[in-house]
Amino acid sequence: MNNERWKPSVTVAAVIEDRGRFLLVEEQTPEGLMFNNPAGHLDPGESPLEAVVREALEETARAFEPEALLGLYMARFQRPARHEDVTYLRLAYTGRVGEPIPGRTLDRGILRTLWMTLEELRATAARHRSPLVLRCVEDHLAGRRLPLDAVHVDGSLYEPLRKA
Repeated sequence: MNNERWKPSVTVAAVIEDRGRFLLVEEQTPEGLMFNNPAGHLDPGESPLEAVVREALEETARAFEPEALLGLYMARFQRPARHEDVTYLRLAYTGRVGEPIPGRTLDRGILRTLWMTLEELRATAARHRSPLVLRCVEDHLAGRRLPLDAVHVDGSLYEPLRKA
């Protein structure tokens, strides 16, 4: 019997709309070039809000200002050739970005950023890194919004409690 506790891979994503277009990244993956919301993994000692600001900056070279939590999403991804079976727990935020920061490069693996309409997103669904890309955009358009403080981060995240 396997005694290892199952843990989902926790990620964050930024859903950014400007005049009916959404900011996406095109990234290199083992499955080829794919589209994704600016997104990435939560690092140890980092709140989801800090992570989404960092990831959006790294992947778009733009400062991201979160305005609301869209929701928590789960999806499972299997890559049999690599014996990978990963369940992702995504915290998606909506907000705004500024202009690209001069001299700032995109994260490794990100080829470019681009703005896409909902119709373009739907037409390219086969090239989405996850089914959550479109789902998060549709939830944004439906007006789903939770307050940023819906995710409580205890101070022990930064200063772990120590038991004697």
